[in-house]
Formats: sequence, C-alpha cells, structure tokens
Amino acid sequence: MAHRRSVLQAGLGLALSAPALSRGVLAAPAGGSRVLRFVPEGNLQNPDPIWATTTIARNFGFMVWDTLYGLDETLTPRPQMCAGHEVSADGLVWRFRLREGLRFHDGVPVRAADCIASIQRWSRRDGFGQVLARQLDALRATDDASFEIRLTRPFPKMLLALGKAASNVCFVMPERLARTDAFTQIAEYVGSGPYRFLRDEWSPGALAAFARFEGYVPRDEPPSFIAGGKRAWFDRIEWVVIPDSATASAALIAGEVDWWQLPVPDLYPLLRASPLVRLETLDRIGQTSILRFNMLQPPFDNLRLRRALLPAVSQADFMAAARGDDASLYRTDAGVFPPGSPLATDAGIAVLTGPRDLALARRQVAASGYHGETAVLLSPTDYPTLEALCQVARDLFTKLGITVDYAASDWGTVVQRRASKLPVAQGGWSAFCTNWEGLNLNDPGGHFPILGNGEKAWVGWPTSPRLEALRAAWFDAEDLAEQRRIAAEIQLTVWDEVPYLPLGHWFQPVAVRTDIADLVASPFPIFWGVQRR
Repeated sequence: MAHRRSVLQAGLGLALSAPALSRGVLAAPAGGSRVLRFVPEGNLQNPDPIWATTTIARNFGFMVWDTLYGLDETLTPRPQMCAGHEVSADGLVWRFRLREGLRFHDGVPVRAADCIASIQRWSRRDGFGQVLARQLDALRATDDASFEIRLTRPFPKMLLALGKAASNVCFVMPERLARTDAFTQIAEYVGSGPYRFLRDEWSPGALAAFARFEGYVPRDEPPSFIAGGKRAWFDRIEWVVIPDSATASAALIAGEVDWWQLPVPDLYPLLRASPLVRLETLDRIGQTSILRFNMLQPPFDNLRLRRALLPAVSQADFMAAARGDDASLYRTDAGVFPPGSPLATDAGIAVLTGPRDLALARRQVAASGYHGETAVLLSPTDYPTLEALCQVARDLFTKLGITVDYAASDWGTVVQRRASKLPVAQGGWSAFCTNWEGLNLNDPGGHFPILGNGEKAWVGWPTSPRLEALRAAWFDAEDLAEQRRIAAEIQLTVWDEVPYLPLGHWFQPVAVRTDIADLVASPFPIFWGVQRR
C-alpha cells in the first residue's frame, strides 16, 4: 500500500510541475462549451455490450443505443422506446408497441423486427434473458411497430428484464447487427440512442468520440436514471483515456478535462482543495469487489482448494489497499448481495467476517490435493483499484503456498484472456479481481457471479445445479419474504461451492469541474441531461 502511494505521489509531482499541454495527451477541444471531455474508467477495447460483460462496454452501450424499457431512480421499469404494453389475463402473452419517430443513426426507422433480433441475441448472454428464453413459446412482429412475446408460463419480471441497467443490457440494434452470434463481436456500431459513435476517430487506449444524434427523439419527461427524456446538450463528447491517476487529476484541475469517472482515494484531498473541482457521489448503491476463479482448469477446479481460502480472506486488507485508510468509504461485511439492499443477508457470513486464520488456511490448502500447479492471476495495470486488489490476492496466494504467475496487462487484454477456456500453459488463466456494481448484484436475475450453468455462465464457468434451481425459484417468487429466504440459501451455497469471493463493498465519487451540472444519479456515467453552466 505504501509503495503504491509513493509512486502515485511522485507521478503527481511530475504531472503538476510541467506545463499542462506539454504532456501531449490533451489539447484545447474544438467547440469549447459544446464539448464534454470525460476520463473513463479504462480503455474501450471491446465495445460490443452483449459480447463483453465489462462495465465500460455497457456504458458505451447507453451512449449509442436505447432500450425498450428503462429503470427510473426507484429501479421501477418505465417505457422507453416502447409506447406501452398489454398483458393477457393469464400472463402468457405480452404485446408491445414502439413509440413514433424512432430511428437508427443511419436514418432507418426502428422496426419490431429489430427489437425481436435484439432480444434474441441479448437473451443468449444474460441471466434474465436465459430464463425468458426457456419460457418462450413465440416471439413475433405483428406489424412494423408492434411485437408480441408468447410464453409457456408466466414471467412476471418481464419489464425488469427488458429494462435492466446492469450487464448485459437489452439494447436495441438494427436487425442485421443483432443477428450476429451472441458469442461473436459485432462489426459496426449503428445505434438507436442519443449519441453517435465516431468510429473513424476511435483510437483504443487513447480516445473515443461521440456526436449528438440530431435524429434522436427523447421522451417528453425529465430524466430519471436510465428512464425518461434522454436530452443530449453537448454536440460532442470525448472519452479521453488517461491511465495514470496523477495525470488525470492534474488535467481535471487544469480544466483540460471536465469529468473523471474514477478518482483514486489518495487524491481526494488534492481534488477537494481545488476551487474549480468537486467530488460528487452519484452512486446510491455502491460496488462490490470480488475474486473470481476459473473452475474449468487447475488449480481452482479443485473445490477443496477454493474452500481453503475462506479462513484467510480479509476484506479489510483488500479494501484498505484499494480504497485507502478512510474506513467510512467501504464496508467489510460484503456478502453475495450488496449490504443494505433488500436481499442482503448475514447467512453464513461469519466465514468471511470471523477471525482470520492463515495457519488453518495453509493446512487446508495442503490437504486439498493441491500439488503446486501454477495459478495465473490476471491483473490490469490501468485500473488502480483492481491492481491493488490483485496485489493483495497475489500476496495471499503466496502466503498460502499457492504458486502464482502474476500476469499484468491492460484491462482490454485481461478481458480477452479471461474469455479463454484453455489450460494456463496455452494462454489460459486461473483467477482475477474485478468490481461489480451493486446494481448488478441486487437480485439473482442479473447476478453474473452466481450463474451456475456451466459453459453458458459468466467467465469462470461454474456448474451448479443448486444455484440454478435457487435462481429459478427466485424468478417465480413474488413475495419479498420468500425472495429473502431464497437469497439466504443462495449465499450459503456460494460459501459451500465458492465460485467467487466477495472482497468488500464501497462507494465511488466522481470528480467534475464546478461548471458541469445536472449529472443524473447513477452507479455509472450517464451523458444525457448533463450541461455546462
């Protein structure tokens, strides 16, 4: 921790000692007040929000595409591209109609056929979508602006599924793109949302630029999270990738950028001291850090080895390294569902919150059948929080006698490598740390880390009939008490099968220039509604 901070502070001194524009990263934007310059969480390397489950791909998706329904700030689904819907008395037929004036960025009207193909592609990758697909009887257009979903059994969470904001999101793409296999990246990015992606200007690792789509017709309502009127007030938005936190901080203070998504805790005092910068917490739900295992390959295909880590994992150690010394910024009692959320439970939580015992964990590792196989730990160098988590994980593995290959690279490379199911000797992997927005983990429907459907599951690919049966029961449960009972059973199953380990829960403020106003309350950056004043 001390080493990380000393490097950061040294970099900050260098950044602030040089003239701002001499860094070569930034120049004055053309268009002045009509241009918003934003420092995203990392490099936009894989922009397909269905193929990739990364948050930056999802954030890109909301810039470029729209959704049939959207969640408001109370997480209630509201019509977005749809004008509305009807449901049959038996709950087996849902009829939807699109609102008028919807067009893609190439000028082609949005049709029901586009919606159908988009739902079909999304449903192959998403937890909600997979449940919907299993209960689907027919999905067909009734005219160019209307379609219906016929089910074999009721699916009461239909609107929550179509309007979800967590990865993966049911974005509406042109039919020709949506017919791309869900496990293959799309080749172009023609959207239905308020901004157009300027692909010719895209430089992965440096810049992604967007222009306001003049043909977008917003709803005549105030914005509320991802619902309501998505009014684009900027002509152009630039995502400027600045991996070095000290450089990003200096650029924000100098006015070269307007908005920094992930300021690091070590720099909060400096940012607060600037009269032209403010820290603002837009996320009301928070984020959970996790350690994810590859359950297809040694060494973590060994259940006993995964269980052996439980007595040793200290959420306090992980959070102190990643989030700093201020314990008010994080919680160390994170379970499967975010602390404070409706389904949060303390079932079995003592396995992580009780006294830590490294000696016991070492004995359990030795007795697990582990024979020194190398564990490849993927670590992103351009996400300081994740890198800090991975450094703690490496130290923990080493203390427990697990041989570690620490594979450090940029986040885009991590995402590509973690998609591999090959053995580690052939370019595979064993574990990585990541952050999940609490929005994703609020319920079993969108909770990717607990998917237990093998090769269709999220990377790591656990097979767990127990988790899948409990998730199915949650989809059918309408009473909150029953949902909470199921959530407790899910958490106990996670402690038993260990597909991943929660490392703590925390809240992330953004840093913005004081002339940037009307940011929408959201766990992730939203660019409609925001203005320069």
